[in-house]
Amino acid sequence: MKSFINVSLRFFILVYAILHFVTYFFENKILLSFLGICGFGILVFAIAARTITKMKLPFALFLTGVVILTLSGAPIADGMLNGFRQMRNMIGLLIVVPMISWVLKEEAYMESIIRFSHKMLNTSRKFYFGMISFTQVIAYFLNFGSIPMMYQFANMILKDEKGEAWENFKGTALLRGFALSTMWVVSIPSFAFVVETMDASLWISILQGLGLSVCGIMLAVIFSRFEEKRYGADLTAGLQNEIDEVLRHTANKGQIKRNVVEFVILFVSLFGSIFILHSFLAMELLFLIPLVVLIWILVFYMIKKRPHKLMKEVKVYIGRDIKHQAYQLSVMLGAGMMISALNQTDFAAIVIDGIYSLKESLPLINVLYFLPFMVIILGFFGLGPLTVMVLVGGILGSLDLPYQPELIVLTVTSGSAISILLSPLIMPIIALSGVNGLGGLKNGIQFNWKYAVVIYAAVQVYVQLRVMLAQ
Repeated sequence: MKSFINVSLRFFILVYAILHFVTYFFENKILLSFLGICGFGILVFAIAARTITKMKLPFALFLTGVVILTLSGAPIADGMLNGFRQMRNMIGLLIVVPMISWVLKEEAYMESIIRFSHKMLNTSRKFYFGMISFTQVIAYFLNFGSIPMMYQFANMILKDEKGEAWENFKGTALLRGFALSTMWVVSIPSFAFVVETMDASLWISILQGLGLSVCGIMLAVIFSRFEEKRYGADLTAGLQNEIDEVLRHTANKGQIKRNVVEFVILFVSLFGSIFILHSFLAMELLFLIPLVVLIWILVFYMIKKRPHKLMKEVKVYIGRDIKHQAYQLSVMLGAGMMISALNQTDFAAIVIDGIYSLKESLPLINVLYFLPFMVIILGFFGLGPLTVMVLVGGILGSLDLPYQPELIVLTVTSGSAISILLSPLIMPIIALSGVNGLGGLKNGIQFNWKYAVVIYAAVQVYVQLRVMLAQ
């Protein structure tokens, strides 16, 4: 029975993904109906595989959607099929994006970059700057998987350095780096979703998010200096000893340079392809990203002349790993049901009326002050950045707010970043706690609350100045 459930789950996920891409180019009512049925199949077999106790969130979102549909008087069957198609772009993205990690495993890119750039990492401040910056680059390939991967590579260098001062040093750099990446990295699903939902300019959203990220990096480096002083530790001396030890075992210098050049080409080709094609093609961003990723992976393995390795990765992913996406996919299906059902009601009009009432009673306060807190609060209830962004972004997308969409993107993604910094109930801090052995509260609130307050203030200064200039 368990084998049947797992096979059925993998089948429905795979068919959903195939139909998503096929029906985007060749729209067909029967295939679209079958796409919705496959969505229902994913939810049913995911619950069967993981039990209802572990699937409370997606099941609750699904039931909420069904209740809203019933109360609104909309046809239940049609409403459910539409609901399971509502998040098809996000589901396609979530199925494809994990494949990017295949490329990163093919060569010793990380080790080569560390050895190549050791002269730029020989003080605690430089090393901290390097970790927080490079975590954002790796997040482009691995999402929050960049946290445990970067932690392992930091440990490879700092293997003999122990204690809370060092764990604060490594943990805050990685968590802050990943949090900042959610404001500009286009392959992170939450960012891509809110950009498309708000119909915002991709290049403006990336540039303003990257600009705030650079400010956030500078602030983090300043914070790390005071944190090092508070611990009374000389991290630079320990760091230099460890780097010297690593360099004694340096590999072939020619191979190191080739790997570094390859990595830069990989990053630029993936980022550039998405950016350029989005500028010239009338194609939705959430559909374009997985399409580019698939072609990018295929080209990489063809150039490397390793098609057999690609086939091996595909077989492992379809036969085993794809089912690990079941929870996230089910959350998207449940959220799609709820958002689709809300669109059948006067919910958007009620929210707009509430915003205008708030504006009349508090003329100096606008909704952009509060949007980050919607994301932060939901994060403390255990909802991850993507789930929160889908719920909040799905609602905001149906509203006609009197602000530039890029500013709305920045405010909600800043809320996502702060939630990642603080909430011990979501995956980034759970992943960090799993590798460094410290509690979620320490890795989150204790280490980062002051930094989170400053990030909120920095984003709001920029946003409110833009609002004032636009009036």
